[in-house]
Amino acid sequence: MFTGIILRHGSPQPVFLLLFLLNALFFLCFVTSSHETELQILMSFKSSIQSSKPNVFSSWNQANSHCNFTGIVCSDGSVSEINLASKALVGTLPFDSICELQMLKKISVESNLLHGIISDDLKKCKNLKYLDLGGNSFTGSVPDLSTLNKLEYLNLNASGISGAFPWKSLENLTELTFLSVGDNLLEKSKFPLEVLKLSNLSWLYLTNCSITGNIPIGIGNLTKLGNLELSDNHLTGEIPKDIVHLQRLWQLELYDNFLSGKIPVGFGNLTNLEYFDASNNQLEGDLSQITSSLKSLSSLQLFQNKLSGTIPEELGELKSLKELSLYGNMLTGPLPQKLGSYGGMDYIDVSDNSLSGSIPPDMCKNNHMTDFLLLNNSFTGTIPETYANCSSMIRFRASRNSLSGVVPSGLWSLPNLQIIDLSMNHLEGSITSDIGKAKSLAQIFLSKNQFSGELPLEISEASSLVSIELDSNQISGQIPDTIGNLKKLTTLNLNMNNVSGVIPYSISSCVSLNGINFAGNSLSGEIPVGIGSLLTLNSLNLSSNKLSGEIPSSLSAQRLSLLDLSNNQLSGPIPDSLAISAYKDGFMGNPQLCSQILENFKPCSFESGGSRRIRTLVLCLIAALMVIAVSLCYILFLKLKQDKFEKPVLKTNSWDIKQYHLLNFNQSEIINGIKAENLIGKGGSGNVYRVVLKSGEEFAVKHIWTSNPSDRGSYRSTSAMLKRCSRSSSEYDAEVATLSSIRHVNVVKLYCSITSEDKYAYTCKVTEKSDVYSFGVVLMELVTGKRPIEAEFGESKDIVYWVCSNMRSKEEALELVDSTIAKHSREDAMKVLRIAALCTAKIPSSRPSMRMVVQMLEEADPCALTNIVITHD
Repeated sequence: MFTGIILRHGSPQPVFLLLFLLNALFFLCFVTSSHETELQILMSFKSSIQSSKPNVFSSWNQANSHCNFTGIVCSDGSVSEINLASKALVGTLPFDSICELQMLKKISVESNLLHGIISDDLKKCKNLKYLDLGGNSFTGSVPDLSTLNKLEYLNLNASGISGAFPWKSLENLTELTFLSVGDNLLEKSKFPLEVLKLSNLSWLYLTNCSITGNIPIGIGNLTKLGNLELSDNHLTGEIPKDIVHLQRLWQLELYDNFLSGKIPVGFGNLTNLEYFDASNNQLEGDLSQITSSLKSLSSLQLFQNKLSGTIPEELGELKSLKELSLYGNMLTGPLPQKLGSYGGMDYIDVSDNSLSGSIPPDMCKNNHMTDFLLLNNSFTGTIPETYANCSSMIRFRASRNSLSGVVPSGLWSLPNLQIIDLSMNHLEGSITSDIGKAKSLAQIFLSKNQFSGELPLEISEASSLVSIELDSNQISGQIPDTIGNLKKLTTLNLNMNNVSGVIPYSISSCVSLNGINFAGNSLSGEIPVGIGSLLTLNSLNLSSNKLSGEIPSSLSAQRLSLLDLSNNQLSGPIPDSLAISAYKDGFMGNPQLCSQILENFKPCSFESGGSRRIRTLVLCLIAALMVIAVSLCYILFLKLKQDKFEKPVLKTNSWDIKQYHLLNFNQSEIINGIKAENLIGKGGSGNVYRVVLKSGEEFAVKHIWTSNPSDRGSYRSTSAMLKRCSRSSSEYDAEVATLSSIRHVNVVKLYCSITSEDKYAYTCKVTEKSDVYSFGVVLMELVTGKRPIEAEFGESKDIVYWVCSNMRSKEEALELVDSTIAKHSREDAMKVLRIAALCTAKIPSSRPSMRMVVQMLEEADPCALTNIVITHD
């Protein structure tokens, strides 16, 4: 189509038509230049990204129109949106060039691995309506945002920002409907009153961003709010009364603060509220404001407060209620009997209160309930039969109540049940044979009840069992011969029952057992020799039975913390390796036992000459073999000494630390604390260490192993393990970030994660010798009154170095003893200090065994140390 002007013949030359054509040409040139500029800006952005998911930038090339680039949206030929969320982007954001895109209205790059600062150039993006930088690893503070007055959506949640947030600049952002700046290490500040002026807000997320003081009156003016989250801060005072005006509110999260006072009057006006969590505060009063008008309420979390009074019967009328957690309060009276009667519940936890009455029968209606937790109350009556059909149940715990009657038969065989805890009640009846169907069952806690009958043979078919605790009941009959099928079993407590017969030999097939307690029964026969083959066994109590025969010599190989065979009918010699004072009481009440070593036992009769000669030959042979073995080990030790015990220098600048809460330490303090003497636990994925900072604060530090258990043997150094983990670092970061957001009274708070791909590291194999080392450190602390790390020890020196360096003479050693120990006891204290020095020898093989340590301490006459007084600041 041609657009022009019709002129009469003979008219003057149309100069203005020429101008029109020139303007059109100029416009085309301008548009072409603008497109070229935008193309260069986007290519600059691409060059700032080091890596990403495959094919994200495959279309970003000069051959394509920039409007056809992946993640780019254009309006009228100009870039209006950048949408690259969750693309695994690694790099920086060049705001200086991005904000040159004049028509840019949206930047969405959340859930990536972007780093660097959010530069002041962001203020040039004046047409932005949508900005999402959440879930990244930026550093530094956020610049002034006051020029972005068209912004409607702002998400900086978990973006890595820190320092002071420009709350004041929010005054200009009156169009905001979505504001999320939580889960960042911001400077402490009071609740930003500027937020109260953002009347269009429907979403406000300020969780875990260091807000202090009260929630201000005026929050109720934000009447469009649907979601309000202020958890995990330092908020104090009462929940403001005008919060009940937020009638569009569907979620209110206030947990992990220091809020006090009562739930506001009129709380029932929040008729759209679905989720209310104010747990871990100091709220008082009753639950009278939780009324049936909260018809949409699905989840009520008020655990760990100071709430009292009864639970309103109206709570049972809330048809949508699926989650109820009120544990750790001072609530009394019964549970509403209609709880769950409209559609069942997902879980309930009202433990640690003073509740009474009967258990509501319909909470597992529709088979959705996973957790039934009523521990430590005063509930009475029987367990309703309805729960025998609750196939979704995972945890059924009602210990420390006053329940009576018989456990519904089907409860034992629920397919997903992992733990059944009914200890300390008045329950009776027997464990039924269908327990063999409970393939997920890991823990049975039934102690201190009135259960009777025999253990069913089928219990051995519950192959996931880890703990069986049935002590203090009336269980009779024999221990099933098939008990050895339980390969995962670690604890087997049947003490204080009426169990009879022999201890089955198959118990030696329970290869994971670390604790056996059969005390106070009527077991007879001999102690199975195979018990000595249980390498993990730590505690063995067979006292007060009718066992006979000799003590198996195989037990000599064990490192038992408890061995009690007292009050039986055992006879013969006590094996020499068990004849130590630590076990002495465990042999009492067996008149036919003898020992050449222990006092108060009759001496064993001498052997015949032939027997003595054979024994001498055997002992000589063993001694010769031991000498050869020790010699070979010593030669090997000399060859490997340098590699085995040299500790390399750590490249502290190679560590990457991700903080999830405010920290007052650096990674060097944590890294230097990961050593054998600080080991406090081991798990499937690594070791846990107790690290004491210079400030005196204590932290639990988990050192992650390689993710593949079968590879552990080949990853002896920590750097190799971390390098293995780094192959899936993005997944690791995501999982750790998720873990940091979990909040529960039984889950410790995750402060940070530290990773490296360097090659600190040293080999650290945890053995009994490392336990001895740790015990030696404890002895040093007790005798010297010092902490493991003190300034006076010197730079990078600990108590072991300090003690061992100052024991060259008796006079020096006496100076190490705590001055609060009486003078007449200091000689004895020095003996203990010498034992501690042996325990902390540099070469693990030269450290004594724990049994030897106990014997040395007894020979050091510990009774003389009863007047030691330890002071602790």
